[in-house]
Amino acid sequence: MRHCASFLSAALFAVLVSPFMLQAQLAPDLSGVWSMRSTPATRYLGSTFMAQTPTMTPWAVEKIKGNKPSFGPNGVADSNDPVNPTTGDAIGCFPPGVPRIYLHPFPMEIIQTPGRVLMIYEFNHFVRQIFTDGRKHNTDLGPTWMGDSIGKWEGDTLVADTIGFNDKTWLDRMGHPHSEDMHVVERFHRVDANTLKIDLTIEDPKAYTKPWTSELTFQLRKGWNITEMVCEDNATFNEFLKTEERPAK
Repeated sequence: MRHCASFLSAALFAVLVSPFMLQAQLAPDLSGVWSMRSTPATRYLGSTFMAQTPTMTPWAVEKIKGNKPSFGPNGVADSNDPVNPTTGDAIGCFPPGVPRIYLHPFPMEIIQTPGRVLMIYEFNHFVRQIFTDGRKHNTDLGPTWMGDSIGKWEGDTLVADTIGFNDKTWLDRMGHPHSEDMHVVERFHRVDANTLKIDLTIEDPKAYTKPWTSELTFQLRKGWNITEMVCEDNATFNEFLKTEERPAK
């Protein structure tokens, strides 16, 4: 009787624990605070994702005419960047969206739990949820700033699939536009204990004739915490950074 009860308990456990939960338990740990690392060959990552950006469609060519970035070859003094405008009458600090948020020089923290991976960006404390519990995309939300993200594990790689964007954000800091049809796929792979790579694919046939692709490399920052950074009060954050950079007494 005791063996029968044990068998039934094991069978019930197998039914209740989904393959996605078991997959999450076996998945590599991506947790930690990470900051992006570039090389002389990838200095463009300060403002965009590729050295040579894909050809724009007529729709995107028309759209970019109204964008005035402060970065890149088309940078101007009176930028209307929705995140960091330099014109006095422009409203800023709107969410940068995905994938542009990676281009802002602030760390991010990954918190991994069964069924969900959380990404906390220091830049204005934006939070993303990548659901890994097997759910489908929530198409009832309508267009959003950061999109709707679901993920799955392929071996030691987390594959995140994001759709459902609005078209209010720029794809990068150089003003490249995107449409609400943009589709972003990120492949997270921990190369070693201190290195995380994200292979990025951006598809938007309405705006570009072929996908964008990029490889982002992040360094683990042991002992770092995500600090308070409020875009609307950036002057205070800059003072905080000056304090942090002073040599210890």
